Amino acid sequence: MMITQFSRTEMIYGKDGLSKLFDAEIAVFGIGGVGGYAVEALARSGIGKMDLFDDDRICLTNINRQIHALNSNIGKFKVDAAKERVLEINPHAVVGTHKIFYLPDTSHQVDLARYDYIIDAIDTVSGKIELVVKANECAVPIISSMGAGNKVEASSLELADIYATSVCPLAKVMRHELRKRGIPTLKVVYSKEPVITPGEDMQSNCSINCVCPPGTVRKCTQRRRIPGSNAFVPAAAGLIIAGEVVKDLTGI
Repeated sequence: MMITQFSRTEMIYGKDGLSKLFDAEIAVFGIGGVGGYAVEALARSGIGKMDLFDDDRICLTNINRQIHALNSNIGKFKVDAAKERVLEINPHAVVGTHKIFYLPDTSHQVDLARYDYIIDAIDTVSGKIELVVKANECAVPIISSMGAGNKVEASSLELADIYATSVCPLAKVMRHELRKRGIPTLKVVYSKEPVITPGEDMQSNCSINCVCPPGTVRKCTQRRRIPGSNAFVPAAAGLIIAGEVVKDLTGI
């Protein structure tokens, strides 16, 4: 047997399992702290095709939690930086980059029916709802990340159906809106950890002293609230999501 970067993966999932991963086509919406780690783990698991959706650029303040964010690529589109990492891991991977902000008025640009699995790691409620509804219409499996900001305990993350969640404010909104739309189920990663109130002084306030690179469309100054975050919670959420995708695709 030829040794490859996926030999240890094959020992667990077998040749058939590895083939399923290589043949799968995954869409990842939101290439930030959660989505970036999901992409990384999927690439290292042997996923052969990924489409990455995000219109944001890497900012100085992303470095504390986003795996593709480095001082050397501040200002680069997140999807481009993530693609470079994927191809360094697996040069045979096929990676599409789409610099769009997924919302109800941009959803027509994406054909979700082509994918084997969809990852929702965006942080805009209207976009998340639209993505879940469209995925449901296409009968494509989707897993969604709830709020990872203003939380510090990675060990508090749980995998659940959206209707079994509690405490998380974002999950509450999603439950309410999806129930109104008749969505029967949604696999999510969420945390019951109470949201903390982030400390911030005027010098470190992104809403006032924005350091977003030139060309950034959605600057900090245009956002209602800037959440605090750490290196652990978004990373853990992304890894849990990737693990579920691999498990569901291989059946192991």
